[in-house]
Amino acid sequence: MMLPRKHSAEGTTIFTTMSALAQQHNAINLSQGFPDFSIDERLSELVFEATNNGFNQYAPMPGLPILREAIAKDFAKRYNIEVNPDTEVTVTPGATYAIYAAFTSILQAGDEVIVLEPAYDSYIPNIETNGAKAVVVSLTAPSFTVDWNKVNHAITARTKAIIVNTPHNPTGAVWTKEDWDKLADLVRDTEIFILSDEVYEQLIFDGKQHYTVLQHEELRKRSFALYSFGKVFHNTGWKIGYCISSPELTQAFRRIHQFLCFSVNTPAQYALASYMSQGQLPVVSSMMQQKRDFFLHLLKETDFFIHQPACGSYFQTVSYASVSDKPDFEFAQWLTKEYGVATIPISAFYSNKKDDKLIRFCFAKKEETIKQAFEKLARLKPMAAL
Repeated sequence: MMLPRKHSAEGTTIFTTMSALAQQHNAINLSQGFPDFSIDERLSELVFEATNNGFNQYAPMPGLPILREAIAKDFAKRYNIEVNPDTEVTVTPGATYAIYAAFTSILQAGDEVIVLEPAYDSYIPNIETNGAKAVVVSLTAPSFTVDWNKVNHAITARTKAIIVNTPHNPTGAVWTKEDWDKLADLVRDTEIFILSDEVYEQLIFDGKQHYTVLQHEELRKRSFALYSFGKVFHNTGWKIGYCISSPELTQAFRRIHQFLCFSVNTPAQYALASYMSQGQLPVVSSMMQQKRDFFLHLLKETDFFIHQPACGSYFQTVSYASVSDKPDFEFAQWLTKEYGVATIPISAFYSNKKDDKLIRFCFAKKEETIKQAFEKLARLKPMAAL
C-alpha cells in the first residue's frame, strides 16, 4: 500500500534523535528544552486535589472556564490588555498542537506561509501537511534580527500567513515594538494572518520587555497568539498550552480543535487555574536569568564563542568554529559520544540545513547539571592544539 507523504521532513525530529543519543551514551542532556528541576510543590499538590475533588472527566472543549478566566486576568495584570475568556481563549494540549490547529484553521492547498529561519522544526511540516508552501526568509546573523526588505519581497498574492517567534528558539533573540510596527506596515491592506509563537514570553532577561502581538491593536485582529504553561511553570510534560485570538479567529480555531482532541487534561487544567489564582507567583525570568548567567560564566572557560547572550528562552546559541571544523550535526553527535554532553545543531532549524558551525545549549537545568556538563567540556581543545 502506498502511504502519502504529507510533508518534506525526514525521519524523527532532531530533539528525539539527540535525546535518544544522550540516553544511549549516558550523556548530560543539554539538547532538548526541558528542565531537570522540580516544579513548585504547591502545583503538584493541586493536581492531587483536583483528582480528589472529582475533576476527572472531560473538560469543556474550549477549556475549563476557571482556567480561561485565570488566563484573562493574568494578561490584564501583566500586559494591561483585555482578553475575553469565553470568546478569545482556547486551552490546548501544548503549544505545538496550537500552532498546528491555527495553521489548519486558515490554510488551503496552494497558500504560502512566510517562515523566518532558523525556526522551530514543526512549522514547515505543519504548513506542508495542510497543502501549503513554506517560503523561508533567513534572519540576519549574528543578531538574528529581521531583514524587512527580504520579508517584503517574499510576500506574494498567495501569502496567507507569517509565523513569528519571540523570544526566539533557538537564538534567544527578542522582538521590539518597532518590529511589530514594521510587520503591521507590511500586512496592512492585505488578508495575511499572523501566528505569534510566544511560548517563552515570561523567560526574558537583562531588563528587556516582551511585546506580545496582542498589544498591537492593528495586528491583534488578524493574529493567533500561542502560549505554553510548560515553559512558564517548568512542567513541559503536562503539555498544556493555549491560543488567544479574536472571536472570529477563535471560532475558526475551535472548528478544528473540537475534532482533533476535543478536550484537554482536566486535573491539570484545574491545578493551573488554582495555582494562577494564588497571590504573587514566582518571577520565572529572574530564576532563568540566573541559570543563563551561570552558564555564560562557565562558558568563558572554554573555547566556545557566543556572538551575543540570549535575551530570552531556554537556550544559548554557541559557535564551535575554533574547536572543530566538523559539520554541526556530526559535531553534536561527536560531542555526545566522546564528551558526554548533548546539544542541538542549528542546521536542524533551517530547511536547507545551513551550517554555520553553531550549536544550541539548553540552560534550563540545575546548576549542578550545568557544572557537570562544563567539567566534561573543559577537556575540549581548540583545533590548533589537536
